Amino acid sequence: MTSIYDQFKMDLPNIMLNLEQFYMVTHINNNGSITYTNKKFLQTSKWTPKRVLGKTFWQMFPDTEEGQNKAHAIWSDLENGHPWSGTAEKITRYGDPYFVNLTAIPIIHSSTILNSVFLFEQDITEAIILRDQLQEVAFFDYETGLMSRHNLETTVNELIEKKEHFKLVYLQIDRFYKLIDVHSRESRVEIIKSFASRLKRFFQNSQIARISVDEFVIITQFGDWFIEGFVDFLNQHPIYSDHTALPLSISGGITRYPEDQGSYKHLLQAAFLAMKQVSKKGGGKIESLSSDFHKTLNRKSMIDEKLPNALTNNKLQVVYQPQFDCKSGKATLYEALIRWHDQELGEITPDELIPIAENNGLIHEIGAFVLNDAAQLAAQFKTAGHPIKIAVNTSVREFSNPQLKDKIMDILQAASCPPSSIQLEITEKFAFKAEEEHSVSAQMNELQKEGIQFTLDDFGTGYASFRYMQSLPISKIKIDKFFITSITTHKQTQKLVEGIIQFAKSMELSVIAEGVETEEQLTLLKEMGVDAVQGYYTGIPVTANQIEMT
Repeated sequence: MTSIYDQFKMDLPNIMLNLEQFYMVTHINNNGSITYTNKKFLQTSKWTPKRVLGKTFWQMFPDTEEGQNKAHAIWSDLENGHPWSGTAEKITRYGDPYFVNLTAIPIIHSSTILNSVFLFEQDITEAIILRDQLQEVAFFDYETGLMSRHNLETTVNELIEKKEHFKLVYLQIDRFYKLIDVHSRESRVEIIKSFASRLKRFFQNSQIARISVDEFVIITQFGDWFIEGFVDFLNQHPIYSDHTALPLSISGGITRYPEDQGSYKHLLQAAFLAMKQVSKKGGGKIESLSSDFHKTLNRKSMIDEKLPNALTNNKLQVVYQPQFDCKSGKATLYEALIRWHDQELGEITPDELIPIAENNGLIHEIGAFVLNDAAQLAAQFKTAGHPIKIAVNTSVREFSNPQLKDKIMDILQAASCPPSSIQLEITEKFAFKAEEEHSVSAQMNELQKEGIQFTLDDFGTGYASFRYMQSLPISKIKIDKFFITSITTHKQTQKLVEGIIQFAKSMELSVIAEGVETEEQLTLLKEMGVDAVQGYYTGIPVTANQIEMT
């Protein structure tokens, strides 16, 4: 006699077929890796089967604290055998958000072990966007009568469409929460009303928005000299509370359309950054960003826009810089470096590329791309009988994925690359985070057990701490090129480098000097006892095809 359970297993393919007509469907194994998606999921998420299979459950969610917490909460329920249902924000392959009603169903094997997960999702992005827009349109600042953030964006976009010239001024009340800490709610409201009143009086015929409790934006035609005069106006017309003049000051940033930036998003961002610069210097001023800074912002936004296409069309390249052992004089390691040449932007350096990739979530794809290339080269060295290792830079954002260790091992196995042939380079900022977050240090320790070594890069320029030198599996340190540049001209730098080397030796760590550019630097570093050197004097970065295997 057929049991209900056996009948369910027989009917499951038909049930799934019917569900796939109406839902986005994803299958995930017990490690959280995607093993199957249907067409509806691919259409919405913009992924292709080749690129999405093997990605993890966590990579489908925003790479933010809120997004990853949501993913962890869902996975925790599933591991405990409980289904999960609710609204979730997810991201497309290009990092764009979309919203779904998600139902996650765990399939339990032998009543205790999670075997796989079925995800059923219904795209509700349009409904969420409509809801948010209605909320923003309906919202007005009843305390001040100023424009809402939504109205501000609409106004700026209309001016841009008409190609009208204007200034966007971003103002923040300095130390506002400390200022109002001793006041009642009623007094705080009166302070804000009084401040808004002074904005209206000074910036007559300008459009003013309140975008947060203590932040305001003005759209105006006035010149910089007039805008900057609001600081004096505020001093001449102080705000009183309980018959006492408040020590109220502001920080402000100015950006211009179209001279500085060409979109609402970038105008607001540039003015905000200008305001933050003023605030860091103590506040009490309104200033513009320099033209050079605006050029930098424009370049960053173009890199951000072009990067997804560059990844898709294999525009990125991995090059390798040799590292030489000081005793043997032979190359014992090559560091993998990402390179990207764009016809419009020219050369994009890793220092430009990596922070942007970390912000837009593409750092995971870039990391996998570099490691895959490096693993193949390391495997070639192994086959040719050369004991040469490959070093790969890694990001703390990549280690935020709890499945990274398995992902790394899968890449190495696919390339027939022994783990001992790979070294991962981390920064001091990474080490500082790893010391705080157990999940990161745990994955590092697991990778070390597999044979992968860790090198602490840019030593001396970041969050130097003796604690993580003891708690993290670090076997080498790399002295930053900042110190190497002046090692032959400044006695203090020489003493500092000697101290770093002695410290590392006492910790039984190998020491590498990077940025070696002259014979004099090389000679002095050898005398100091450095184990290995890397730099343009000893070897420039080359492609894998340019490295001789004989």
